[in-house]
Formats: sequence, C-alpha cells, structure tokens
Amino acid sequence: MSTPGSSPTRATTPETTEGSAVGSDPPKGGAGAGETWAVLRMMRWSAEYLEEKGVERGRLDAEYLLAHALGTRRLQLYLQYDRPLTPTELDAYRPLLLRRARREPLQYIIGTAGFRELELAVDPRVLIPRPETEVLVQMVLDRVEGREDLTALDLGTGSGAIALSLAKEGPFVRLVATDDSADALEVARSNAEAAELAGRVEFRRGSLFEPVAGETFDVVVSNPPYVARTEEDGLEPEVAAWEPADALFAGPDGLEVLRRIAGDAPTFVEPGGLLALEVGAGQAATVSEGLRDTGAWSEVGTEKDLAGRERVVWAVRASGPDGTPPPDAA
Repeated sequence: MSTPGSSPTRATTPETTEGSAVGSDPPKGGAGAGETWAVLRMMRWSAEYLEEKGVERGRLDAEYLLAHALGTRRLQLYLQYDRPLTPTELDAYRPLLLRRARREPLQYIIGTAGFRELELAVDPRVLIPRPETEVLVQMVLDRVEGREDLTALDLGTGSGAIALSLAKEGPFVRLVATDDSADALEVARSNAEAAELAGRVEFRRGSLFEPVAGETFDVVVSNPPYVARTEEDGLEPEVAAWEPADALFAGPDGLEVLRRIAGDAPTFVEPGGLLALEVGAGQAATVSEGLRDTGAWSEVGTEKDLAGRERVVWAVRASGPDGTPPPDAA
C-alpha cells in the first residue's frame, strides 16, 4: 500500500500557512523543526494534505485526529485555534495523519465509533458501524414499542452495535448475539463491559443460527455480509483494504448469506415475531420475494434509509394451529 512521501526538492513543511501541501510530509515536532504551528494552521494544512490523498472529508477528519492527539473534543479546537502546538503534540499527531493519508479508516485510527447512544471500540477485526444500521435498530424498536419481556437474537454481531443498542434501548430481557469470528466476539464483549451491558447480552461463537439450535426468539435481527464480490474493485480503499472481508462479501451477487438467513429464520422466530435484515442497494425486492415464497410470514415489508434506499427488509412470523404457518400465509 502506498505511503505519503515527499519530494527531495521540497521542505518537509509548507512555506506559507495557506500554501499547497502537495509533496509535503506532516510537520515534525523534534529539534530543528523551525516553525510554529498553531491549531488552526495545522487543521487547514492537514485538510488540504488529506484531500490531496483522496480523503473526501479532509477537514473534518483532520479535526477529529488533532483532537484525539490532544486529548480533547473536536469543537474545543476552535476555542484554542491560535494556540501553538508543542513538539510533543506534533509528534503525537503526525503518525495519525499519515495513517489517514494511507486511507486507513478514521474510526480505526482513533479506536472508536459512535452508534446511537453508544461509543464503541472498533478495530480491523470488526466492521465500522454505519448510520444505515441505526435505521435497522430504530425500525426494530418502533415495531416492539409497548411490548415487554422480549427475547432477541443478533446474527453476526461484529462490534455488538445492534445487540447492545437493543439491550440499552429496548424492552428485551434476553439477548443472544452470534458471530463465527472469535476476534469479533472479543471486541463485542469488551464493548458490552464498557457500556455496562455485559449481563444483558450473551455472546456465542458460531455461524448464524448454529449456536442457537432448538431456540426461538421474539426478534431476529441481522446486518449480514451483503456486498457482491464483483463490486470489490469499486469500493473505497477504506473499506476494501481495511475492513474484514468475511463481514463484507457474500458470494458473487451479495445474497448468499441473506438467502441462508431467510431460509432458516422461520424455525427460530416465534409466531408473531419479527425478522429484520439490513440489505444492500437493489437487494430488497429479491430478499422480500424470497421471504414471501416460504409461506412462513404474514407480513413482509421494507424500510428506507436516510438516503431513500430500501435498506431494511422485515417480516412478521405467521402462526396457525400449534404455531405452524397457515396454508394461506403470504
């Protein structure tokens, strides 16, 4: 992977505050650095530097990285924008900026990602939680509002974002979260402890429903892998080069794991219970049709994300005599 380099004919710092950062390396804080770098100047220079490396939100990312290096909040930077950075602070900040210039995700560099009411630890062992998944969680909470003492299963929990949010915000007395990655479960358990929710979620290792054979739940929810392998070349470097492939890709069309969940879910969802799945762009119709074809669901619907894309497919488990699907369920 390429790294930011400097031309041998250029200084290691820009000559002027507003000058171009092309070919320059981030300033060093050691002896002989020779320049004073105030907070605002550093943010401006870093923003240009990152944007020239292909980072779309260079200014915002630079602010987060500098705040992290200084041990403060991003907005606090504007209360001290003219304060000179010390050599120690420059030396703490420089490697963070270089990592982001190599297109390592911001969240992996600072080690955390916000998700609803949680601040989750993340690293390359798990996917970075995204706003689209917050829509999935909200949809589940809306559907179970007013109910009590429910059980839930989170398939492929990753960082634990879904399960921990449901534990914190929902009416669930029992939650189980599965993942076939021991590394991911280590991250999820750590997040549960940090959020003081360790006693609310039971983490089990195994693929999808394997760890819960013979059990049923009021809610089954999942953000499974759904990216097609054919789309890999079109992904941003932050995704393709850094996030775990097993949590991203699902066969040539991206539907491999979703099909497995849709086929097995009726066995694990209580009559009248809810199945909720995050899906990729253009996949909602296919997943919905597959669920209807099983005859096990009385309702099947979709929910749009903030960009207006059908991002969640949900279904309500039908129930006939003895909890079996009625013949006319569709």
